[in-house]
Amino acid sequence: MKVFLANPRGFCAGVERAIEIVERAIDKHGAPIYVRHEVVHNQFVVNNLKEKGAVFVDEINQVPEGGIVVFSAHGVSQRVRKDANSITSTIYDATCPLVTKVHKEVTRRQKQNHQVILIGHARHPEVEGTLGQSNDIKKITLVESISDVETLDFPTDINISYTTQTTLSVDDTREIVESLQSKFPRIQAPKKSDICYATQNRQDSVKAIINNSDLLLVLGSKNSSNSNRLREIAEKNKKPAYLIDGVKDIDPEWLKGLNSIGVTAGASAPEVLVQEVVSYLLDNGADKIVEVNGVNESVHFPVPNTLREERL
Repeated sequence: MKVFLANPRGFCAGVERAIEIVERAIDKHGAPIYVRHEVVHNQFVVNNLKEKGAVFVDEINQVPEGGIVVFSAHGVSQRVRKDANSITSTIYDATCPLVTKVHKEVTRRQKQNHQVILIGHARHPEVEGTLGQSNDIKKITLVESISDVETLDFPTDINISYTTQTTLSVDDTREIVESLQSKFPRIQAPKKSDICYATQNRQDSVKAIINNSDLLLVLGSKNSSNSNRLREIAEKNKKPAYLIDGVKDIDPEWLKGLNSIGVTAGASAPEVLVQEVVSYLLDNGADKIVEVNGVNESVHFPVPNTLREERL
């Protein structure tokens, strides 16, 4: 049985930056520090940071007066920023710079009096944060599907633009965009695609291995949007795919009779989990590991200046 390892896979620059911000904040201030929502959507990472002194909260009112606050990589609304500033003067923003780009796009379009359409998944933290950039909630509308587009009813003479959640499927987003462009021919697009480079690269890397794989294992937590999109690519290619947090989630029955297995990891899943799966597969029928070539990622996002002192 061959194992095809997708490349690139695992941590992206935004995730690495967010985790480093939490770790550096703990180094600088000591435990506890308070992180609004999971800093990234991965159970292994979250548990590791909890052990180091991070406390994850759903809302800012759960943070004690003067507590150290970190915003997650998914970004926050303007209301959350205001609430945090009323509680503490020490806030570190771990929002992925590519999400921040979308926030700035929404703000700019609002100033131009545009009706903004956001393509994304309801209740996802990134989407909630992006919706919360609007100074008029009526001026930003969420669509999740082509059927949502069909229900839109805006005057034809207004300015309309769209933006997207960064972790969506390139293919699914294209279909929704085409539907929007068909219904609103004058709709304006972002200057550059809002789907992040890492999301697209990881999707492309799965497409590169899926035809040679009988099954796909995706390292990623169930609430990870970009990891779910990787699983869906396999399923669209009529291949079974499983989203797993680690080796413990593998059912030996999945492996019976297979000639090949594809393995990848979402942008918030660490490489250590991939290597544990590889070791498990080698112990359970695999006899060859193939690292499949892909795009070389060299992007790096620095942490805030206030956290750049040398770490002990």
